[in-house]
Amino acid sequence: MTTKYIFVTGGVVSSLGKGITASSLGKLLQARGLQVTMLKCDPYINVDPGTMNPFQHGEVFVTEDGAETDLDLGHYERFLNKEMHASNNFTAGKVYQTVLDRERRGDFLGTTVQVIPHITDEIKNRFRAAAKGADIAIIEIGGTVGDIESLPFMEAARQMGLEAGRENSLYVHVTLIPFIRASEELKTKPTQHSVQKLREIGIAPDVLVCRSEKPIDANMKAKLSMFCSVPKESVIEAPDVDSIYEVPMVFHKQGLDDQIMMLLRLRTQSKDLDSWTKVVDRLKHPKREVVVAMAGKYTDYKDAYKSVNEALVHGGIANEAKVKIRFLDTTDPKIGEQLDGVHGILVPGGFGDRGIEGKIRVAQIAREKKIPYFGLCLGLQIAVIEFSRNVLKLAGAHSTEFDQKTRYPVIDLLPEQKTVKDKGATMRLGTYECTLKKGSLSHKAYGTLQISERHRHRYEVNNKFRKLLEDAGLSIAGLHAPKNLVEIVELKDHPWYVACQFHPEFKGRPEAPHPLFRDFVAAMVERAESSPSRSAIHA
Repeated sequence: MTTKYIFVTGGVVSSLGKGITASSLGKLLQARGLQVTMLKCDPYINVDPGTMNPFQHGEVFVTEDGAETDLDLGHYERFLNKEMHASNNFTAGKVYQTVLDRERRGDFLGTTVQVIPHITDEIKNRFRAAAKGADIAIIEIGGTVGDIESLPFMEAARQMGLEAGRENSLYVHVTLIPFIRASEELKTKPTQHSVQKLREIGIAPDVLVCRSEKPIDANMKAKLSMFCSVPKESVIEAPDVDSIYEVPMVFHKQGLDDQIMMLLRLRTQSKDLDSWTKVVDRLKHPKREVVVAMAGKYTDYKDAYKSVNEALVHGGIANEAKVKIRFLDTTDPKIGEQLDGVHGILVPGGFGDRGIEGKIRVAQIAREKKIPYFGLCLGLQIAVIEFSRNVLKLAGAHSTEFDQKTRYPVIDLLPEQKTVKDKGATMRLGTYECTLKKGSLSHKAYGTLQISERHRHRYEVNNKFRKLLEDAGLSIAGLHAPKNLVEIVELKDHPWYVACQFHPEFKGRPEAPHPLFRDFVAAMVERAESSPSRSAIHA
């Protein structure tokens, strides 16, 4: 079958949810038995988001093959329950770098190198490479229509429609219908202008997905249809919902998947949304509620921990529980007071030393007060530092990332990393194998002794201190055997205390919750139900 292309663009304002729209559409088409792949195009000049501040761009999502990508790839994996790869995300910076490298090699034989055709051709080549082997390729173009940065991507999308043919290409435009409170009216004019701007580029949208905080009635859909030249059936309402996982069902009820199938001349028999319906039902009707304290660095910007937040939701689905996240201020010297009434503590990954002492204090409280603890990447290093200081009595024990002169570098770079000048080259990125300790909490969670998980970090547990740690009760429950690297630590004589050097949140799915997140939430549920009134943990 010829690959069909669906291009998803955004208008009026940013952060409308193009990624959720694209993912939801992908889920609906996948439920029809079609092979779907996704692609995110980011118009910024950075080669990838790996060096970008999470406050600006949210989390960096890591794929199985070690690519540092946009957070929307996390949505793609979670909705489609399918792995994405390096080819599923690229930036303007990567495109320009590739073209300029070719120019320096002389590949263009003296031709003047221009945005059209050279940049747009490179973009189209990447579209086709990512789409290879798929029935449907959904391509999300970042930014907002009218942005100068996204114009080459828009032009490439226009050309693809011409080259692939109208029956093999389709354009979905996500837009905003703002509500003016003073007049209590929804306004369509911004959407009309956005579509007009899209038409100036040469793209006529086939489907409008309209974000609005108020319902859009039939008259307004008719108006949008008339002024935007889109059939009424293709004007889709996208209201705010309690959970992003409800969006596919919202679209399905409006017939979006039927409309797409018709426009692309596709016919399939299956419509298997039973598993997804069960996910949504469990989300909307939890039997219990637990509170987890997250001791992170970027807690003022929730997208910085998007995959962690969602993995906790998935763990809740598995336990029929609603998981409420309480973000902690780890710079507060009285951080213990923020732990009143929590059923678990999670320390996520991060870089930099801000709030480190607060995280160490939180890990100590979790250890001493028997509160379920889950450390992710930096969270493992925090657990090791805390244990070294307060159990082994190694005063000032630290990571050399934060204190290069520490007497007890319990967390350190590997010897071979210390000779590398380029920081990016010192990263452990992508999937690494891990062997679990038989009978450990991690072994019980996974149900197997051999696992693989995704990494994004530089510093490791210093093997010089391993015997001391283990002898004192911090069990090494997982190892990357080829390099003898600590992957998981667990605390003996504790209800549930697990910390891992990898990022399990990247492999969490609503239809297949990650084993560690599932069991962490289960431990929180057990704490909540065994002692409902237990709280007041002051430091």
